[in-house]
Amino acid sequence: MPRQHTRISQGEISDMNDTPLRRRLNLDSTDAVAPKPIPAPQALPSWDYDIPENAAPTPSVRRIVLDLLETAIFILLIFFIVRSVQQNFKIEGQSMEPNLHNGQYILVNKLIYFHFDLNAPLRLLPGNHDLPKKDVYLFRQPQRGDIIVFEYPNDIKKDYIKRVIGVAGDEVAIRENKVYVNGKLLDEPYLQGQATRCESYHACGKGPVKVPEGTVFVMGDNRGNSSDSREWDSLPLERVIGKAALIYFPFSDVGLIHSHTFPDN
Repeated sequence: MPRQHTRISQGEISDMNDTPLRRRLNLDSTDAVAPKPIPAPQALPSWDYDIPENAAPTPSVRRIVLDLLETAIFILLIFFIVRSVQQNFKIEGQSMEPNLHNGQYILVNKLIYFHFDLNAPLRLLPGNHDLPKKDVYLFRQPQRGDIIVFEYPNDIKKDYIKRVIGVAGDEVAIRENKVYVNGKLLDEPYLQGQATRCESYHACGKGPVKVPEGTVFVMGDNRGNSSDSREWDSLPLERVIGKAALIYFPFSDVGLIHSHTFPDN
């Protein structure tokens, strides 16, 4: 009996070859268990902290230094402005007794006598170095009765405090233990009865003294214990620092320092 042959076309062979191997091995079943996924490795702990978006940036060292420098300059500026307007002093000695006492601390108003020389810029020009001073006061010059602080003319490193008795052009005379300005008796209730004397070897002991231009005649309230214009003549205005304005220590003495107003002489 002849043998039977089964013929397979080329297309059928290709289809078989394209069939997945697991299907051919009867492994393509819905019951097959899917392989477990490999877990991702855990991230290592980090020491970095997240910075909030609204957090202020950390200032740099340069910024900090600049801020400190600006603050220091501002403080110095305020200091010099205040020092140009007022200054503090400590009273040493008894020359202003019984009104001001040794050890008191006072504030001095420097602005009230502020002045400038109009001829100062002109002296910078060639041939003008001999121009005299021409001072202009913004407010006013020292007046009779003002209590002023000034540089002692014979030693400008020392500061004195006295009362203005005469201004430029005044004629000051001491007679019978009393003070006369332009021939009129000066009313001085702040002396509380103290006598005013002038030694014969001083100018005021030889007769009336004319107060020169650019100066004031000053005396301490404690007339028996005061080095003043009776001894070393009139005080140049350029040595005046300011007007005594306020006692601020000790606290028991805190108060304004009042000038005495003299009638026009």
